[in-house]
Parts: sequence; structure tokens; C-alpha cells
Amino acid sequence: MAFLPEGFTLPALPHLLVLLAAVGLVGAAFRRSPPRVESRHVLALAPWMVVGSCLHVLYVIGALPEAARPFAGTPAVYLTVAAIAGAVWIAIDSTEAIPASRVPTVLAASGVAALVSVVAVALAAGARSGSLSPTWPAAALVLAVPIAAGTWFALVRAVPRASITGEVGALAVFAHALDGVSTAVGVDVLGFGERTPLSRLVMEAAAGLPTPEAMGVGWLFVLVKLAVASLVVVLFADYVEEDPTEGYLLLGLVAAVGLGPGAHNLLLFTVWGA
Repeated sequence: MAFLPEGFTLPALPHLLVLLAAVGLVGAAFRRSPPRVESRHVLALAPWMVVGSCLHVLYVIGALPEAARPFAGTPAVYLTVAAIAGAVWIAIDSTEAIPASRVPTVLAASGVAALVSVVAVALAAGARSGSLSPTWPAAALVLAVPIAAGTWFALVRAVPRASITGEVGALAVFAHALDGVSTAVGVDVLGFGERTPLSRLVMEAAAGLPTPEAMGVGWLFVLVKLAVASLVVVLFADYVEEDPTEGYLLLGLVAAVGLGPGAHNLLLFTVWGA
């Protein structure tokens, strides 16, 4: 059984070395001059988390220049965006004209600007091909919001210490709700396949229950995603309290693992239609 998602391939060695060098240089810059890390800084990285997944959509639909394609496949795109976002963060943090209190705002704004550019290219490509179909992706986004909100409020009520993770914990719950709901819509409504082996196992388990005809198979995946995200947030509460810098960064990584695929689903379903 394969454990990696379909399409998971490393770029050619020269491109891989460039990526590793870029990530290494940014990592060295972080070690040399660590930026301040609070929940606001991690939240400011949310647009950058989405940039990577949307950039991969351009790769999938063939809307990237040939020279850029090696840096936008899976998993190369994550290294690409990590290096860019990290470099931008370091540059903003080291700019004397930007007060420390404004760093998260500027960092978020830079991510939004990059995201708008990438999404605009994807939508333009979809418009040219006549395949734009935003209705169901929009419905998935709208549905994910109350599901995430309800899960978060239920979680902090059941386990009050989960509230220590604050907005980053809430972001993690929303991110995985978005991934779960968008995947369910893609599989049950739009007829897309699931590329991740573990996710397919969950859906195959749902298919074996007496519910597929009435509820499809994605509902179980949504529940699993919410349960796992909630458990991780609870487990991170002590970590965030004891070491906020590392705790928030790692919890932000947990959020990225859900937010990236969820945003990828929404944009891909929008530009490719059904």
C-alpha cells in the first residue's frame, strides 16, 4: 500500500538543490536573528499557507511557465513557499521603518498580495477554458465556517485548557474543517478522487457502512478530521503555555496541513469545474 499522495515526486536534482539551499539560507537567517513569534505572527502566515496550495493548482492545470514548474509540484511547492515566506518575514522584521507591532500586519498583507496574484491567474485560466464552476466550492467554504465554529466552541467548553491555544488553535480547527468539508464535496458531489491513501481508507470505511446512498462517504472523513484536529489542539495547550514560540509555530504547521489542502480543493474545483 502506498502512503504518499498521488503525484508526490521530487524535482530534478538541480532544482532540489536550489530549493534546499534557499531553505537552508532562510533557516540560517532565522537562527542568526530570530524574529519575535506570537500568535499574531502565526496567524499572519495563514495567507502564505494558502499561497503554496494555490500555486500547486497552477501546476496541476498547466498555467505555470515551464521554468517555474519544478518548484510548484508536490512536495517542492512547500519548500518554495516556505523559503519565500521566511525571507519576506525576515526582511520585514529587520526593517527599522516597520515597528514590531506592525510586523504581523505587513507579513499578512504580503501574503494576501501574493495569494491574490496566484488566484487571479488560476481564475483567468479557468475563464479561458470555460470551466469555472464556483458554486460548490463556495458552498463548501460557507459550510466549513459554522462547522469549525461549532467544533471550537464545543471543544473549549469540554476542555477549557484548549483555549490556551487561542486564535492559532481555532485556525487549526477551521483549517481541518475546510479540508474535510471540501474533500467531501469534491468526492460526493463533484466526482473528484481522493489522492491521499489514508483519506481513501477512511472513505472506503464509510462506503462499507449502510449510509453511502443517503450521506455519501465524505461525512466520516469530516468527523475524523475534526476529531484529530481537536485532539491535537488539546495536546498542544501545555506546549503553547510552556513555550509559546515553538508551540505556536508547530500548531501553525498543524493548521497549514489542513488549510493548504482545503484551499487547494476549493480553487481546483472552481477552475476545473465538474
